[in-house]
Amino acid sequence: MREFGFESTTAEVIAGQDLSGRVALVTGASAGLGVETARALAGAGATVWLLARDRAKLDAALATLRAESLPGRLESALLDLADLDQVRGAAEGLLEACPRIDLLINNAGVMACPHGETAQGFEMQLGTNHIGHFLFTCLLLPALKAGAANGREARVVNLSSAGHRFSALNFDDPNYRQRPYEKWQAYGQSKTANVLFSVALDARTQGAGVRSFAVHPGAISTELGRHMDKEDMARMAASFPGGKMAFKTVPQGAATSVWAATAPELEGRGGLYLEDCHIAEAAGADSLGGVQAWALDPVAADRLWQLSEEWVGQSSCGNKA
Repeated sequence: MREFGFESTTAEVIAGQDLSGRVALVTGASAGLGVETARALAGAGATVWLLARDRAKLDAALATLRAESLPGRLESALLDLADLDQVRGAAEGLLEACPRIDLLINNAGVMACPHGETAQGFEMQLGTNHIGHFLFTCLLLPALKAGAANGREARVVNLSSAGHRFSALNFDDPNYRQRPYEKWQAYGQSKTANVLFSVALDARTQGAGVRSFAVHPGAISTELGRHMDKEDMARMAASFPGGKMAFKTVPQGAATSVWAATAPELEGRGGLYLEDCHIAEAAGADSLGGVQAWALDPVAADRLWQLSEEWVGQSSCGNKA
């Protein structure tokens, strides 16, 4: 059994794996963890589609990776998760280009941003981190199921965060229509939503060979933290032992996503929350790691699924197996 941990890198977790002939999509792949995840998968021979909303940044990331002469093929497409109309258009184009998808890494996200709304009026963090990915994933399910039809599992990896402990999902007012906006609480419930989506999706698609995981990548210095000020950094640091944040490098931060997408140890499993390249335990009262029970609650997961279908205006992928 391979053993990995906090310091494991993408190169270590994917060593010896051959992804030739497999197709992977990575959202938020214009910088940071998304680029590193794409690099690792293409380095193992996969065809990788880099997806992001900024064409200039996307082209720059694509050029960087192509210059490395990785064995896998690299492609790109625009995806703006804050606009469901654009999500539908992007999914339609990708289904034409990729009738079979083996791996979907929902890496994109925003964190602790000022109050804002998506094109359809959802709170920006919930709308981008969960609702956009919910619709995108469900629209791509025919291709994911086709990827699993050859006897190998297809996998969906949703990036959550230890920040899910900041808040359970507030079903009474998820979009802050009646309560004051608090950016960290909003971030927390969006990351809880990522885990609940993984639980609900896995329950509905495991019979078709599509398994789903939620991932905490760790604390990494990337563009995700662009809205953070000194007060935010102090608040985050206070939650770590000795008041000092334990940062990972980008290859270490992307390692759990790559492990979730490719690890043979996870065959036949799903609906799990992963951290430091292992399955997380339940969070204790004073623990910094682990997963809160509210994020794995199957009743809450089903409730969020039904609500998400109402939000996006369609029944997305059927009933539980």
